[in-house]
Amino acid sequence: MSAAEPIAGRASARPHRRVSPRFFWSELALLFGRRRNWAGMAVLSAVPLVIAISVKLSSPSSGGGGGGEDGPNFFAGITSNGLFVALAALTVELPLFLPLAVSAIAGDAVAGEANQGTLRGLLAVPVERTRLLAVKYAGIVVFAFACTLLVAVVGSVAGLILFGGGPMVLLSGVQVGFVEGLGRLLLVCAYLAVCLSTLGAIGLFVSTLTEQPIGATIATVILSLTSQILNVIPQLNRLHPYLPTHYWTGFGDLLRSPIATESVAPGLWLSLAYIAVFLAAAWARFAGRDVTS
Repeated sequence: MSAAEPIAGRASARPHRRVSPRFFWSELALLFGRRRNWAGMAVLSAVPLVIAISVKLSSPSSGGGGGGEDGPNFFAGITSNGLFVALAALTVELPLFLPLAVSAIAGDAVAGEANQGTLRGLLAVPVERTRLLAVKYAGIVVFAFACTLLVAVVGSVAGLILFGGGPMVLLSGVQVGFVEGLGRLLLVCAYLAVCLSTLGAIGLFVSTLTEQPIGATIATVILSLTSQILNVIPQLNRLHPYLPTHYWTGFGDLLRSPIATESVAPGLWLSLAYIAVFLAAAWARFAGRDVTS
C-alpha cells in the first residue's frame, strides 16, 4: 500500500461541511445593526404617526373619500377603526418610501461588500458564491417584511390609541370583528412584502453589476418609479400587466368578503416570476465575476 492511500482514505472519510445558519444571522445583525438603516426605519415609522395625529386634529368633515386608480383610500375609515391608520400609511409609503428602503438594502448587498473591499475576503472564508447570494437575498426579504410590519404595527398602535378598535368595515361593505380585521391587515403586509421582495431581487442583480452601492440603489429606485409611471399611461395598457409594480395596489382584494383574487393572484405569480428571473441573472453574473476587491 502506498503512502498516498491512507491520505486519500482520510480525505474521502472527511465529513461534509454542514450548512450553518451563522452566516445568515450575521447578515441580519449587520442589516439591523447599522445606524443608517435604523434612521430609514425611523422615517418609515414616522409616517403613520403623522397620519394618525393629522386626522385626530382635523375636523370630522375633512375625511377622505372613496378609492381611486392608485388603490383604495383608507383615510375615511380611520376615525371608525384605528387599524385603518396602518392601511393608510402602507398606501402612502408604497410608491416611494418602502421601495427606497428595500432598494438601499438590495443595492448594498454585493456592491457594498465590493466597495468596502470585504467581498474577496468573504469569499475566501470560504463562502460559496451561490450561498452568498442566497443569504444576501434572504436578508433582503426579511428586511422587506420587517419594514412592512413596522409601518403596520406603528400605525395600528397609534390608531388604536387615538381612535380605538372594534369591528372593521371591509371595502365590500361587510363588517368583521377586530381579530379578523387584524388578520386581514397581516395578509396585506405579507402580500406587500412579497411585492417588495421582487424589487429586492432586481436590486440584488443590479448590485452584482457595480461596486458602487449608491449607484445600485439609485438605479433600482429609478426602475421602480419608471414602472409606476408607465403603469399610469393609458396608451401602454397592454404592457401594464407585465410591469413589476402593476399589482402592488391590488392588496385591496384582501380587504373584501370573500377575499378576491383578481389582482392578488396574478400579482403573486408575477412577483415569483420576476424573483426567479432576476435571482438567476444575479447568479449568472456573480458566479463568473472576477472579484478583485
